[in-house]
Amino acid sequence: MGRLANMNRPAAVEINHEAMRFLITHNPTNATLNKFTEDLKNCDVNTLVRVCDATYDKTPVEKEGIQVIDWPFDDGAPPPTQIVDDWLKLLNTKFREEPGCCVAVHCVAGLGRKRRGAFNSKQLLYLEKYRPKMRLRFKDTNSHNCCVQ
Repeated sequence: MGRLANMNRPAAVEINHEAMRFLITHNPTNATLNKFTEDLKNCDVNTLVRVCDATYDKTPVEKEGIQVIDWPFDDGAPPPTQIVDDWLKLLNTKFREEPGCCVAVHCVAGLGRKRRGAFNSKQLLYLEKYRPKMRLRFKDTNSHNCCVQ
């Protein structure tokens, strides 16, 4: 049963932009938590953001020096403005303090990472109306200004 459950979980996806690294992962269970934490460490993750209700004990992850932040919002919905603001502040801080680190994030199922038609109409509308805030700026190691909108 455990092996079958693992086969259904999509692989983590790493996204790199300028000097920033992100790992989009599945939602682990308490049974798969050790392997999950190992994978986070192998990718130099220092922060894990959960955007769903907690379904596993974060203590083993935190024991490995990885900060776990809970910013849940409704599955399939766009993030509230406060979570977007907090996310941008977090990234500004993390990538400035620890260049080369990786920030991981996961929702309940992680279905939207690798398949066509993954966005629903609410999410598409949000993206169409989104106006970049130009608030994620920092200097990378080559002293170039970087910005993610």
